[in-house]
Amino acid sequence: MKSPELFARASSVLPGGVNSPVRRFSPMPFYTSLAKGSKILTEDGAWLIDYCLAYGPLIFGHAPEFLVEAVSEQIKEGSVYGTPHKSEVELAEEVVRSIPSVSMVRFVNSGGEAAMNAVRLARAFTGRVKIVKFDGCYHGAVDPLLVDRAGDADGNVNGIGLIPLSRGVPPNVLKDTIVLPFNNIDSLNIVNEEVAAVIVEPVMGNAGLVLPEREFLRALREVCTSVGALLVFDEVITGFRVLKGGAQQFYGVSPDLTILGKILGGGFPIGALGGKKEIMELIAPCGNVFNAGTFNGNPVSMVAGLSVLRRLNDVVYSALDSATGRLCTGFEEILEDAGIPSQVNRLGSIFTVFFSERQVRDKNTAKASRSEVFSALHRELMARGVFFPPSQFECCFMSVVHTDEDVSNTLEKFSLAVEAIKRGGIVQCL
Repeated sequence: MKSPELFARASSVLPGGVNSPVRRFSPMPFYTSLAKGSKILTEDGAWLIDYCLAYGPLIFGHAPEFLVEAVSEQIKEGSVYGTPHKSEVELAEEVVRSIPSVSMVRFVNSGGEAAMNAVRLARAFTGRVKIVKFDGCYHGAVDPLLVDRAGDADGNVNGIGLIPLSRGVPPNVLKDTIVLPFNNIDSLNIVNEEVAAVIVEPVMGNAGLVLPEREFLRALREVCTSVGALLVFDEVITGFRVLKGGAQQFYGVSPDLTILGKILGGGFPIGALGGKKEIMELIAPCGNVFNAGTFNGNPVSMVAGLSVLRRLNDVVYSALDSATGRLCTGFEEILEDAGIPSQVNRLGSIFTVFFSERQVRDKNTAKASRSEVFSALHRELMARGVFFPPSQFECCFMSVVHTDEDVSNTLEKFSLAVEAIKRGGIVQCL
């Protein structure tokens, strides 16, 4: 069965034919038949070198044997219990060992769910209501966090001039949300004793990859400490991907609460909220901040996560950094030789290609990049057997199983794709 037929059927039973908006792209999405290692096979019979990797969790690639074996054995013993079990204790212990700022963990089923609970917990702990987030940072489809700033970077920062990112978000829900520009230390003076928490992606991953200026994260820590607000790091993307201790280890800044997902579940649904014991013990049944879920601590996700986390070490991260560095340096050289204004943002095994002359340091500079050129690049790469995420504002990822041959083939295809978009006349060269 081919992708066009599947898409036609899907469009009659799924909104937009997909179950997540980013999966829909022009003229239609392809459908994956199977995936193994660094590649996916479409229903149309095309093998693609995969740099989407399910948007980040597959640090060991698709269907590694150790993961297949661990999950298969667990399913034989039961897929969900509704009772405590050993693997949730073991995964929690692994998280606590890996991330020094985390003393206790509550497992949930998505990063968005963890963010929702982080807001509730911070409000309960501080007795305050207001939440600060940053323009362009995404924390799941959570009403009080599903908002960005309206207007340009010089717009209002006191809660006026906000724009919900979805219909159906009541204005009243947003009255206690403040949205500030990322990487702007001067704006932090608005954080005061009315703020319960400041929540941030320490490395932005939902406007493409946008790196923090090191002093920005340190300033965040200092201002939260000074006013008694909790600092919440959303490390759904960066947790266990940048380093085993996440972006907070890389940048040397410790939050009060950490949101995790993706790699934590080894490719299975998961989310987690972790932090200091005195905060986490407010969660029921120890305290009276409610959280519950039939699939919280699901044994399949726990076992999958354990099998992945126990294999992560300095050798893995060094190899990932080296391979991704070679790939991104190659991209930069090809684009420079072609005279195409561009930026390649990278941290470890995460990267984004932006078509812009300006440094991309926040949502506004990311949005100013030429997304239509990226879309053309995506099409040309896919036609040649390389799969980048279809949106300019998603990150690309490398896995341990991407080989030197994969990198060489990708650079060859990237060069051909760049030549094709130049011939198409949609880029202006230097």
